[in-house]
Amino acid sequence: MSKNQTRKPLEIKISTVVAVAALLGDTDLAKVSAALSQVTGGTPDYFEDEFTVIDLVNLPAPPAPDSIAWPELIALFRSHRLNPVAVRNAPEALEDEIRSHGLSIDGMDQSRTFELTPPPSPPPAELSPSSPPDPKPAPTQVTETAAVTSAVVTKVIDTPVRSGQRVYARGGDLVVMATVNPGAEVIADGSIHVYAPLRGRALAGAAGSSEARIMATSMEAELVSIAGVYRTFEDGWPKELKGQPVQVLLQEERLELRLMALK
Repeated sequence: MSKNQTRKPLEIKISTVVAVAALLGDTDLAKVSAALSQVTGGTPDYFEDEFTVIDLVNLPAPPAPDSIAWPELIALFRSHRLNPVAVRNAPEALEDEIRSHGLSIDGMDQSRTFELTPPPSPPPAELSPSSPPDPKPAPTQVTETAAVTSAVVTKVIDTPVRSGQRVYARGGDLVVMATVNPGAEVIADGSIHVYAPLRGRALAGAAGSSEARIMATSMEAELVSIAGVYRTFEDGWPKELKGQPVQVLLQEERLELRLMALK
């Protein structure tokens, strides 16, 4: 049989994509453009065509239909090498309009956040002959919050992961010392260790590592995935495994569930 005859026409795997979240504080494109320029410092390759979620949570009031120039806003982001793919915290009245411009409606947290609210103008400084002006520019008020540091380390979470919350350990393992609730999502490029009940979704090997594993002292997950190969448990876990210490590993493109001996 030829290679083309054995190739599947389509495979569906779980994939985790980390996107930039741009918190829009104003719909004035000139102000947004100025804020973007401050974020990038005029560096043309500051961003590298990263997926971007436009978050409307910082707007002073819910925007009315047609109040946002979506084509121009999308083009503005793309001019800074940001690729808008979705909108978060959008009022229901705007959802059809947003989708008409090729954007999705998103409700999950991302790992990198850029606050695109233009900073207030500082009050004029009072100068005296003994106090010459500081030649250094004032620090920008536009902040970048990155969930990833330059040194890759294991990410440890000590508090419960709530429903609707997403925790991502980029480039390493994730250790959770508290319950992962139903509707929550824990993701790691490496392995996932949960020393409490795991009741949400767990996605290990998010960057493609087939050696990653998922381990929990009380396994009740809704979905587990390793390197994109996933399994759901709508009908519940097998009796002999539910609530037990279990590890999940990938064996020849198939997820294997094993009891762990903790004593």
